[in-house]
Amino acid sequence: MGKGRLEAFSDGVIAIIITIMVLELKVPQSASLAALQPLWPVVLSYMLSFVNVGIYWNNHHHMLHATRRVNGRVLWANLHLLFWLSLFPFVTAWMGENHFAPVPVAVYGGVLLMAALAWPLLQHEIVACNGRDSMLAQALGRDRKGKLSVLLYLLAIPLALVQPALAGVLYVAVALQWFIPDRRIESRLKE
Repeated sequence: MGKGRLEAFSDGVIAIIITIMVLELKVPQSASLAALQPLWPVVLSYMLSFVNVGIYWNNHHHMLHATRRVNGRVLWANLHLLFWLSLFPFVTAWMGENHFAPVPVAVYGGVLLMAALAWPLLQHEIVACNGRDSMLAQALGRDRKGKLSVLLYLLAIPLALVQPALAGVLYVAVALQWFIPDRRIESRLKE
């Protein structure tokens, strides 16, 4: 089957995720700049999550551009990824509203980890559907960034319980490494 519906559905879900996150930002009742000061944890957690969702959307776009067809297994793997992404608004709000308290920061990392684990599962199912000689299969390689991301999340989650700020630094480090779309796929798309 074609991939058009999968792309459209995924784009819609991701747009809703971002919309829900921004709706969690409450407008101050005062017109002064000082009224914004208490909102910095909420805004900071929103920014981190917005970047993460944007990274998934960008890489998802590239991955599907390198995909010819999908099947039921790909659809379920994609829903699995979207499930974890759909939890971003909840954990983002919880972390920000609680000023980066240890448990919300650790749970936030758990959701990041699960999304990071759902990603290679989706890639695997797309390759299985499209074949080992497909453009995506040829582009994937060893996926060092993906493995490093999982490792950093596994380190950050327990660290969040004792040093939430350091866990946050690791979350940002993972996002920074993925900020530029996956060049392995982009290079194959140019061929």
